[in-house]
Amino acid sequence: MFTGIIEELGTVDRVEHGTDAVRLTVRGPLAVSGAAIGDSISVNGVCLTVVERTPETFTADVMAQTLRMSTLAEAGPGTPVNLERAALVGGRLGGHIVQGHIDGTSELLAVTPGDAWRVLRFSLSPELAPLVTNKGSIAVDGVSLTVSTISPATEPEQWFEVSLIPETLTATTLGKRTVGEHVNIETDILARHVERMLALADAGSRRSHS
Repeated sequence: MFTGIIEELGTVDRVEHGTDAVRLTVRGPLAVSGAAIGDSISVNGVCLTVVERTPETFTADVMAQTLRMSTLAEAGPGTPVNLERAALVGGRLGGHIVQGHIDGTSELLAVTPGDAWRVLRFSLSPELAPLVTNKGSIAVDGVSLTVSTISPATEPEQWFEVSLIPETLTATTLGKRTVGEHVNIETDILARHVERMLALADAGSRRSHS
């Protein structure tokens, strides 16, 4: 479990390709401090398990499904990544509940600069659009953010926007994202539960009337 408050900007150190998986080594002295084999670390929003570690790096295995669903398939030596250790029980929940189980990726459609902030617009796939709401929470590359604007439901191509303060722009990889790049998206767990409950209720109603 994570909060979406990024602790460190790390860097991919090494990528070892297997037949259907990748072994990823990431440099992040803060993230690896106190970490033990088997601990979880969020890498650009993806929950990974530490299988090896040094004082400054940790290694994790990334399975085929994760590679298909995330941007980690594109990572190479030198790629910057957002890092967060698993939340401590009893600590402050500064962001929102982030599982590290991403729903997929989104494309950065537009960047609008402001005096002291930046607005980023991302695409939304049809299956994820119902799970994103105005003023709701969303994790983008593991960063806990508040949705500032969403597209009208009538628009054929759905999108959402987030407004980034200077701290977020400098402390995470989002400040260097450019139009056309893809990011990992995790919608709010509460929204996913509600969607499942409504789907089951609708299915039950259809069975009772058949």
